[in-house]
Amino acid sequence: MDRKTAGPLFAELVGTFTFFLIGLTAILSAKAFGAATGTQPGTDLVVIAFGFGFGLFVAIQAFGPVSGGHFNPAVTLGAVIDRRMDWMTGLGYVVAQLIGGIAAAALLMAVTSQADVAGTETLPGSGFSDIQAALFEGIFTAFFVAVILTSTKKAPTQAAFAIPLTLLVIHFALVPFTGSSVNPARSIASAVIGGNLDSIWVYIVGPLVGAAVGWAVYRFTHGDAAAA
Repeated sequence: MDRKTAGPLFAELVGTFTFFLIGLTAILSAKAFGAATGTQPGTDLVVIAFGFGFGLFVAIQAFGPVSGGHFNPAVTLGAVIDRRMDWMTGLGYVVAQLIGGIAAAALLMAVTSQADVAGTETLPGSGFSDIQAALFEGIFTAFFVAVILTSTKKAPTQAAFAIPLTLLVIHFALVPFTGSSVNPARSIASAVIGGNLDSIWVYIVGPLVGAAVGWAVYRFTHGDAAAA
């Protein structure tokens, strides 16, 4: 494998590691701060949303110019369906993302504990079924992928800001109901290292189907302009 091929894959691996480590650590930070100070409900939500939103921003700034800054199998699927990359390259991206994500969760476990990592897993909220969670994950992933495909094509200078802000808003909306993933690698990393694969299908099927729907919406709304 030459450097031209390896560079983007390594950027996806390290970028995903960076993104997830910041986001997952933000979850633990929010819980620890809340327990120590007795802060009002809702504080955790703010910290977690900003942790993942700005974690993605950091990763995009550092590694996006090399790989395109996917850090998410659902985003890569959208790019492949839109013919921005071939299937084999997309598969390489997904493998790199999974390795980077699992490495981030493993490092967090080494520094804290497996129980702490288990506390970062995405699971349906109280009273929310797997089907409901999958539906929400799919819908919000569709929003996310549509924003990414549009901004990177039509407003590339704004994409590095629009994409993390979209993820931040999605976390504000989804955390109480699904834990907010919209990213199979993020959920797989916490589940594998945390030791709990319950409901993991929700966070694989939902976002991947949502990515395809987001692409379809993007193509339909932009028409021929999407291919320009």
